[in-house]
Amino acid sequence: MHDLIIRGGTVVDGTGKASLTADVAVKDGLVVEVGKITEQAKRTMDAEGLLVTPGWVDIHTHYDGQVSWDPYMSPSSWHGVTTAVMGNCGVGFAPAHTHQREWMMELMEGVEDIPGAVLSEGVKWEWESFPEYLDAVAKTPRIMDIGAQIPHGALRVFVMGERGANREVATPDDIRSMAALAKEAISAGALGFTSSRTFVHRTKRGAAVPTLGADAQELITIARAIGETGKGVLQLISDWDDIDAEFNLVRDVTRASGRPLSYTLLQHDFLPERWRELLRRTDVARSEGMDIKAQVACRGIGMIHGLECSMQPFFLTASYQNVAHLTLAERVRELKNPLLRERILREALVAPDNRRLESITQHFHKYFPIYQSANYEPQLEDSISGIAALQGLPVAEVAYDMMLQDEGRQKFYFPLYNYAENNLDVVREMMTHPATLLGLGDAGAHCGYICDASYPTYLIKHWARERTRGAKLPIEFLVHAQTQRNARALGMFDRGALVPGMKADINIIDFEKLDLTAPQVVHDLPAGGRRLVQHAKGYVATLVNGQVVMQEGETTGALPGKLVRSAQA
Repeated sequence: MHDLIIRGGTVVDGTGKASLTADVAVKDGLVVEVGKITEQAKRTMDAEGLLVTPGWVDIHTHYDGQVSWDPYMSPSSWHGVTTAVMGNCGVGFAPAHTHQREWMMELMEGVEDIPGAVLSEGVKWEWESFPEYLDAVAKTPRIMDIGAQIPHGALRVFVMGERGANREVATPDDIRSMAALAKEAISAGALGFTSSRTFVHRTKRGAAVPTLGADAQELITIARAIGETGKGVLQLISDWDDIDAEFNLVRDVTRASGRPLSYTLLQHDFLPERWRELLRRTDVARSEGMDIKAQVACRGIGMIHGLECSMQPFFLTASYQNVAHLTLAERVRELKNPLLRERILREALVAPDNRRLESITQHFHKYFPIYQSANYEPQLEDSISGIAALQGLPVAEVAYDMMLQDEGRQKFYFPLYNYAENNLDVVREMMTHPATLLGLGDAGAHCGYICDASYPTYLIKHWARERTRGAKLPIEFLVHAQTQRNARALGMFDRGALVPGMKADINIIDFEKLDLTAPQVVHDLPAGGRRLVQHAKGYVATLVNGQVVMQEGETTGALPGKLVRSAQA
């Protein structure tokens, strides 16, 4: 007798094959049969009129700290994710000597916008080495499976101390030690090794991350040691300012390791075609036998701005900084004062020295008000600039007054990347390229200005059902892209498809009701920490290892999730 049969659903099995109406049988945590099933089961779930898919595999999260205190892994569990991979972008909490813990938390606070007080109270620190970190993660039951990667930043500081944090050149002994520890981590179960080479990533104190500009030999030697295990992947983020040098490094690292490598692919406003050149070079490298892919997003990569968030159009002005410490209600009251309003608007006319910050605070043509729900493909006339033009008012004044709406809770969507000149087909082109992977949701991070853990839900509802400003995509492709394709790319061959022998990680979805709420700020982290969240509608049930963990948006209390150690057979 089967443990469970899900009957009569529209099965989109994750392999990319055409959907079909079928039953799915589960026994001992595995899918054992798909088709017309006549046998009986201990439990039956009716899925007639519903989608039945594999659970989503999110390969780009930052739950490195949250995994220590939250068995329910929200918000990813709300969005049908059954496997999450952390340790991306070269930051994390292991390995770490005891005296380095404070620095590690400052690094994560700066790079990933996770409040230091949250980390101080929430992270349990039961480890120093990376294998010890894996053991600590493994012993805690949780709602989903979790995989970890060893971050270059933590590794460098663990070996080199302050020299590593200060980005000094690693000695041959330093490099050998880092390589040996990276190899040890992969052998102990790390899914990969990650590094950051972007100027954007900064510590809480504003210092560059330890790995920015790390010597090529350092990365190549680490990669070669990882390759000796025959397991593991490599992941990095770069600014690509010197595209020749950086992509040659990617090629050298991939060649030295013999392992798959993925990098973050973005479209910048000031270099709107560079992403295509990166994909062209990727195609060439792949034709030469190198397994290089780009991680891409399923919508414009954007920030959520507002008075409740970390950023808003006037947060850099001196006069706003004078009231920034006040409660929301107190700030709204002060900001409504005409004299303060005039000072802030005057100060906002002076562009900051940082070009990137100027683009974030003053590009009102990319500021889109969020109302009952967020529109991630808005029209330019829906922006603050468009609204101001229609009203015949100065755009900064319109932005200021809109910011105070709803007692200061009004929020704005600001697409930072993949939205140059409102070219919406950029995202579609990236997603459908054969050398890309869906990721970059950053779940668990950027608590005060990014709310992209909802990517998996948005991918299905928007691209398969709702899109009106361009062509939709087949649901079979979309499901495959965030299940089997992602799982295989990280060496997890036991999940991501509803075929016999695979893990019974399953979503049952009411496709017509699948939706997202508007982003909201909650204070539910340790120490009362703030974060932006976005809830999902339409998930009838989510199963992990054959057990129902979410039903109609509520947790069931089941915690069958495990640590994923290394590649699966």
